[in-house]
Amino acid sequence: MSASHNTETVTDVHHWTDRLFSFTVTRDPSFRFVAGQFTMIGLDVAGRKLMRAYSMASATYEDHLEFFSIKVPSGPLTSQLQHVKPGDTVLVGRKPTGTLVADNLRPGARLYLLGTGTGLAPFMSIIREPDIYERFEQIILVHGCRHVSELAYETYITSTLPQNEFIGDMVRRQLLYYPTVTREPFRHNGRITTLMRDGFDPSFNLPPLSPESDRVMLCGSPAFLADMTALLEAGGFNEGNSSIPGEYVIEKAFVEK
Repeated sequence: MSASHNTETVTDVHHWTDRLFSFTVTRDPSFRFVAGQFTMIGLDVAGRKLMRAYSMASATYEDHLEFFSIKVPSGPLTSQLQHVKPGDTVLVGRKPTGTLVADNLRPGARLYLLGTGTGLAPFMSIIREPDIYERFEQIILVHGCRHVSELAYETYITSTLPQNEFIGDMVRRQLLYYPTVTREPFRHNGRITTLMRDGFDPSFNLPPLSPESDRVMLCGSPAFLADMTALLEAGGFNEGNSSIPGEYVIEKAFVEK
């Protein structure tokens, strides 16, 4: 065991598409994190440690850790990581951190979780957290992808989580899931920035975005983060941090850089 990381064992791997996969590993009992945080994940390749930031997709109370990743053939880490299988070992940083935590937001009525691609990962942890349903009246999870096949976890969000014996009732009452696709026909189409500017499907019955009542978390591609930040700032939203809570927070250290 290193002072900076734990060595954990891969217990499960799921390949969503030829570009996306998720994997679970054992969890050292000493590892504690807040829903929405990330840690450094890596492999020891030829005696060299390759590490990169990954958000925890698992719940804070589960006995394993789950991560959601892209596959980059030329990527120093993901070109190797995408081939892990149960029984292999990975390095997990011992100091989780990150800005996508509820304490960095002012109290509000609705919480929007806006993610593109693997930016969904921290929100998968957040929507499994009982405390988040006590802080906000409504949680709106918006996941934007290019293709329908990339809407990972859709079945879990719509079918499995609502039946959870501990938080299922809160999920059914308070969680709205809005998947949207940009490059092929789907029940919801278009970019998240357009959606947040022009409004949701009327059947969702959501009022216009307001800094008085709404709070926003952002995670995804650099272009998405830049566009959404500009939109929110123009609408009177202020970025929050651990010192001064605000109306929105953004994760800048995510793996999808």
